[in-house]
Amino acid sequence: MSTTPYHHGNLREALVGAGVDVVRSGGPEALSIRELARRVGVSHAAAYRHFADREALVDAVAERAMEALVARVRERLATVEDQDPVTRARRRLQRIGVGYVDFALAEPGLFRLLFTAYPEPPEGTDPDGEDPYSLLNVALDELVAVGYLDPADRIGADVTCWAAVHGFSVLSVEGPLRGMAEADREAALTALLLGIDRGLGRRGEWEELTR
Repeated sequence: MSTTPYHHGNLREALVGAGVDVVRSGGPEALSIRELARRVGVSHAAAYRHFADREALVDAVAERAMEALVARVRERLATVEDQDPVTRARRRLQRIGVGYVDFALAEPGLFRLLFTAYPEPPEGTDPDGEDPYSLLNVALDELVAVGYLDPADRIGADVTCWAAVHGFSVLSVEGPLRGMAEADREAALTALLLGIDRGLGRRGEWEELTR
């Protein structure tokens, strides 16, 4: 019986939607073309006409996961209302980290899938910010532009920030922080993001920011 109805000619979209549901409930390991075909009520041969193999399916579902991650980060960025250019730039970097962790906690299956499908860091920066790495780089460039981040310290700052926030996310999703109370996790994340902010501050000039 079909669990994800589809209209004629839109089978690929139905399969991807079912794939998102499967990963949410069972993680990346549960994703298979046969299972998705069963869910939407078609033969696996019909499904294979849209996805040559499991890798192609994983990539398609990961693209949907990436869109959801970027949307979550953009939601956090939209809450920044500071008018001072320096404070605004610093707050935006902080919100990117919060949004990233938010997504990992809310969508652990999709979060894990993203780094199964995309094990290598993206090359370059998308000016439209269609991936979190690009959003991060835009925020760091803004910190340089407003004079908070020394241009010499900009080199490698993207990897430092990404590694710290991604590591915190992994520890929270499937590591020793997964059982931490929400309030304690928020406090730990705030401390982490403030530490990053202090480390980036030009000549150590910074003031406390709060979430």
